[in-house]
Amino acid sequence: MQRKLLFYYLILLLICRFSISCGEKQRTAESRTIKISGAWALYPMMVQWAQAYQQQHPEIRIDISAGGAGKGMADVLAGLADIGMVSREIRPEETARGAAFIPVVKDAVFPVINRSNPVYADIQRKGVIRSRFIDLWIKGKKLTWGDLAATPETKAVALYTRSDACGAAETWAKYLGGQQEDLQGTAVYGDPGIAEAVRKDPLGIGYNNLGYAFDLQSGRMVQGLAVIAIDVNENGVIDANEEIDSKEKAVQAVAAGIYPCPPARNLYLAAHNAFSPAAHAFVRWILTEGQALVDPAGYVKLSPEQVQASLADLTKPIL
Repeated sequence: MQRKLLFYYLILLLICRFSISCGEKQRTAESRTIKISGAWALYPMMVQWAQAYQQQHPEIRIDISAGGAGKGMADVLAGLADIGMVSREIRPEETARGAAFIPVVKDAVFPVINRSNPVYADIQRKGVIRSRFIDLWIKGKKLTWGDLAATPETKAVALYTRSDACGAAETWAKYLGGQQEDLQGTAVYGDPGIAEAVRKDPLGIGYNNLGYAFDLQSGRMVQGLAVIAIDVNENGVIDANEEIDSKEKAVQAVAAGIYPCPPARNLYLAAHNAFSPAAHAFVRWILTEGQALVDPAGYVKLSPEQVQASLADLTKPIL
């Protein structure tokens, strides 16, 4: 009887040790996985950062999913992600719920049309003024392409907007004096969706983040798309410093402050209360070594002062 009790005791002890060991391994694996969710605007940049970081830190796994800035913030606040990618200003109600955030890079939203648009040449030469965009997206006026390009063209403008809660739409709406809910047009999901819808519609107009309007390898506009230059000074022509016909010119215009802000904006990484240790280390790397990847990816670096401010925010207590 005593031998049987001893035998059962040893079996129970082995089971407990095995369970504890498995639990420790699971917690270790979880602590080395960084889950990231959110803005389409930051997704291409984050993929490059993650790949470079994991090469230096093979013990770290980084899972990234895009779904819009609203989803990124919701996932972080719900504990479903370690880092939220947010391409708009953080809202007071989000900070009240414990959202901590820092800017990591700059980007911009650009109006786009189909390269086969009937007044493409006129639009590229003259640009479009802000009030015309307001007529389309905010006031819902039924304009022709002749109205936009000051030509006799009578074909109607086909307007597109975003269906998902996202920073691009909110930023574009803010530039036009409204909110995302005010934007008119056929609703399409995601940055890739807007780009594809306009690519298929010669009369279409939409808006895209920089990384979806330009081919990041060649620096040219995505095939089939054209970025509309904004006639900022409203003199009826696109001046040399207003031209946005390449990634290089777009980045220069944003960095120099020539392109309006909004739709130029900071892109943020957010956490719930504070960044976890693994996320904290990754974000610090993004603000230091990772900034070297920004220009080749078609984004705009933070100023040295902004980088130092973001690094100072990271010195706050972590979870």
